Amino acid sequence: LTNFLFRVLEGCEGKIIIDGIDTSTIGLHDLHGNLNIIPQDHVGIVHSHSGAILFSGTLQSNLDPLGKHSDLELWEVLGLCDLSDFVQSLPKKLLHEISEGGENLSVEQRQLVCLARALLRKTKILVLEEVTASVDMITLCSPPSKDFHNCTVLTIAHRLHKFMDSERVLVLDAGRILEYDTPQNSLQQKGAFSEVVAEAGIRR
Repeated sequence: LTNFLFRVLEGCEGKIIIDGIDTSTIGLHDLHGNLNIIPQDHVGIVHSHSGAILFSGTLQSNLDPLGKHSDLELWEVLGLCDLSDFVQSLPKKLLHEISEGGENLSVEQRQLVCLARALLRKTKILVLEEVTASVDMITLCSPPSKDFHNCTVLTIAHRLHKFMDSERVLVLDAGRILEYDTPQNSLQQKGAFSEVVAEAGIRR
């Protein structure tokens, strides 16, 4: 689903429509400029414009590649993402050099830097793919978060308790939609979602 959304794969039928726009009719640069992903392993499954990649350069340039934001704004998002203490401890702080792919950061720190960049970019869609960071990204990005109130957040995860406060739950099986409803309604349907929640021992 994510590969189709970012057009890594092109569909042979059907459409993906965002705000009334068929995504197959616009350029990849424009599409990726309005999407953001924080991937699980940071291998970079999509184009760097999507925000999934950390590149060689300063922390500041990774957060704000086009230099549109003030230092105050950068520190604000670092605080929201539980990164401010770490960055304050660095000798060069915002000018700390990040290696290609963020190899000199931990997986958690790389995900948090990408989340901070997503906060600055204010893209229309943010995909969280099995995030592992210590800060609760899913809570930070979920309603009623004022930081992502104009953003659709798609969370891909197997930690089911994280979904219970979502607006909708989509259950996929072999590429087919089994259920799409509020978590509460899905539980009442006694279907696939209800079964996996019960197996996980989650009580509501």
